[in-house]
Amino acid sequence: MVPWVTLQYGFALCGGILLSIAVFLKLSRIAADRTSAHLFQTARRIMMHDMGIGFVTNAAGVVRYANPGAYDRFGDAQGRTLAAVFELMLANPGSVLSQVAAQARKNGAQTEDIVTRGGHFRLRLLVMGADCQLWWLDDLSQTGRLASKPGQQHVIPMMTAGPDGQIIQMNKAFRALVGASIHTLDQIFKEAPLRSGQTHDLRGAEGRITVIIAVSEGRDGMRDIYLLPCPDGLQMPRQIEADWDAIEDLPVPLLKVARDGSLLGSNREARQLLDIGSTQGRHLADALNNPGRPIGDWLSEALAGQAGSVSQFLHGRGQRQDTFVQVTLNTAGGADDPHLIAVLNDVTELKTLEAQFVQSQKMQAIGQLAGGVAHDFNNLLTAISGHCELLLCNHDEHDQDYGDLIQIHQNTNRAASLVGQLLAFSRKQNLQLEAIDLRDTLSDLTHLLNRLVGEKVTLTLDHDPELAQILADKRQLEQVLMNLVVNARDAMSGAGEIRVTTKNMYLSKAMKRDRATVPAGQYVLVKVIDNGQGIAADKLGKIFEPFFTTKRTGEGTGLGLSTAYGIVKQTGGYIFVDTVVGEGTTFSLFFPRHTARAKTAALPAAAVAQRIKTSADGVVLLVEDEAPVRAFATRALRLRGYTVLEADHAEAALEMLDNEDLQVDIFVTDVIMPGQDGPTWVRQALKSRPDTKVVFMSGYPEDAFDDGEPEVLGAAFLPKPFSLKDLTDVVQNQLQGVPQTTES
Repeated sequence: MVPWVTLQYGFALCGGILLSIAVFLKLSRIAADRTSAHLFQTARRIMMHDMGIGFVTNAAGVVRYANPGAYDRFGDAQGRTLAAVFELMLANPGSVLSQVAAQARKNGAQTEDIVTRGGHFRLRLLVMGADCQLWWLDDLSQTGRLASKPGQQHVIPMMTAGPDGQIIQMNKAFRALVGASIHTLDQIFKEAPLRSGQTHDLRGAEGRITVIIAVSEGRDGMRDIYLLPCPDGLQMPRQIEADWDAIEDLPVPLLKVARDGSLLGSNREARQLLDIGSTQGRHLADALNNPGRPIGDWLSEALAGQAGSVSQFLHGRGQRQDTFVQVTLNTAGGADDPHLIAVLNDVTELKTLEAQFVQSQKMQAIGQLAGGVAHDFNNLLTAISGHCELLLCNHDEHDQDYGDLIQIHQNTNRAASLVGQLLAFSRKQNLQLEAIDLRDTLSDLTHLLNRLVGEKVTLTLDHDPELAQILADKRQLEQVLMNLVVNARDAMSGAGEIRVTTKNMYLSKAMKRDRATVPAGQYVLVKVIDNGQGIAADKLGKIFEPFFTTKRTGEGTGLGLSTAYGIVKQTGGYIFVDTVVGEGTTFSLFFPRHTARAKTAALPAAAVAQRIKTSADGVVLLVEDEAPVRAFATRALRLRGYTVLEADHAEAALEMLDNEDLQVDIFVTDVIMPGQDGPTWVRQALKSRPDTKVVFMSGYPEDAFDDGEPEVLGAAFLPKPFSLKDLTDVVQNQLQGVPQTTES
């Protein structure tokens, strides 16, 4: 049996232990409360001085403190849950906040971007303790940036409208002007569409108000619409007039302009658009190019109300010289302080597209002109060279006129080559396409290219060992390479290195560059690289235009690069240029890879063995509207023994063929003529004379006459200018059924 005294001591000891535990728990709770209070006070001090929107909450999300920015945006939030505070801003605030808090428990902090119809928000959470959390809300939308300025969110009337004209939200200043029962834009503005910088009549709660509209385009068709005052808009808040700083964060570029053109103020968007640090002490002419007349006259007209709503497209004068700005001037201020508000709109992209379109149209027009001129020249050259050949037939090298005739003939051929370059630019030349290995082509050209560049210029070739083939005209491709190498030589002042590299390239997606889009696929890339003086920026956009040259008079025709451009484009390729002034230039040529093997079937031996007869048989109906060409062709064919019937247009030829007793063996006709063209009248004539052979002549390429009608089967094509031998060869081969072998 345990003595009573021992039990008393045991009870006392247990009581002491329990009392000690209670005291310890009490002291721990007091310490925890003091720690929590200290954390809260620290968090409160942090948030109190933050310029943004901030909250301090407990672990359950109940707001214990909201800073001034939060109070301005959401009102009194203390004691409410953060989910309840955000319920008008977010569709499911509880779920969003729970996810952010769960992520923050892992590493103590979390950031989440949220995009809604109302804008773009960033939510940040910092966990300071078990029961102390700091929340920040950053409104990244244009509306939010303005609204986050304490005291300014109600100065400028602003609303957000959806793509269908539905009003998403209004601030208090806008609602005060129009009333609360407004839901669509057409209830406010009677004129549509709303244009930034233009004056519009607004249906106010107390009558009509004339205002200036500033529109900021957002995502998915959303628009922020701001109202700026006009002189007669007396019901507008006057703070805008009194304090220009109120629109510093307005997402529409604005300038305040004095009557003499001095800049009285600007907002951040305007300074960023014009790329200038400050407008203080500047004149409008310092920021923008003049509108084609004195700035003072333009401003005076605007102040007089004569040109207030007329927009001008001006060029920026800041660091970025490629900025184009649409400027709309509107009068503002009272009689004692008249000034102008300039609403700016960045139209750089629009003007760039316009310039590209104009350039495209110009190049197309030049191409059409070049093709038309070349066609006419080919007719003249055919007549000149043809009659020269007829004279040479009657003169030998001992005649005193023989040298002169040779000079005429040689210069005619040079002129024909020049016309061929025009046709190359307009992509209307005849191409003899074949599968080509560029390694072989460049190897054959190496000796000639080395002679062209001279001894002081080093020419190096670097090929892909597995280079694919391309489909091109070998002679024309050689012309492209020679033109590019010669240009590179001329750019290096007599000494340097030219590198020509080739490699296979695969584009996994379309490549957009300059004004072209290179489709995805397999290509062969050729680069011609020099370390010359480069091309100046003001000349870069013109280098492919015909007759444009930076060389001195007499040193070049200006057709080298335009010819290369035309040949590459007609082959289905692309040509680009990269240049750095003082360092060099690289021309890059993309040719579609050719996978089909070249045909190796030999031509029939008869095509080589045949010779021109000195006395040929057959009746030729020659139809040509150009009299000199017709005269030459007639004499050439008659010299070979053919009987020639002439007609200067299709209708005359068809009238002759009405005579069934008339025997005609072959039609030789021009393609482009007044009235019916060559293919049209030939199809009609072949209905009654199906066995008659056909030869078409033209200064345009064969594939330029696809009129959608059935092809004239078995017809031969003779490109102009042609020689006496070319003409007689093709006629003889057609009559004898020999495949055409004449090269253009």
